[in-house]
Amino acid sequence: MHDEDTEVGYVGARFGSPSVRKRLREERRRAKAKPEPEPAPPPEPEPEFEPEPVWPEYVDSSALVRPYARTGGRTESSYDLRLETLISAEEVNLYRATNDQLPMMRLCVHPRSVAEIAALSDVPLGVARVLLSDLITLGLVAVHERDLPDMSLLERVLAGLHRL
Repeated sequence: MHDEDTEVGYVGARFGSPSVRKRLREERRRAKAKPEPEPAPPPEPEPEFEPEPVWPEYVDSSALVRPYARTGGRTESSYDLRLETLISAEEVNLYRATNDQLPMMRLCVHPRSVAEIAALSDVPLGVARVLLSDLITLGLVAVHERDLPDMSLLERVLAGLHRL
């Protein structure tokens, strides 16, 4: 059987030169003579409550809500709002808007297209269309219909382009 104080291994082989075996014996004796290390202090007790996470200042609270949760899951708007459709709101209507509607209403104080409003609101275009159609239904914003150009004018422009 193997004894820790010997230099002979389990299979009877000797390890190293006599000087190495002597050094190993001395190291083993020193290791046995060393006092045991002091036990680590007990871990601090965990707090009874979880602190609220600290959000960076630049994170908007509306960014923490899924876009389609703001529309109640609706994906279709009540009105045909194209990208270039202009929407505007009067400042007197701002007081009638809810907290969810107010940021979009403020964007509409100056006439803007649906695409601009979606980009500045940082919501997908489909969500912006649904939210804008809600504002239109409530009478909080006005839609500026685009006047379609005269067909004869378009035909003349097309003919001019063909002549080039």
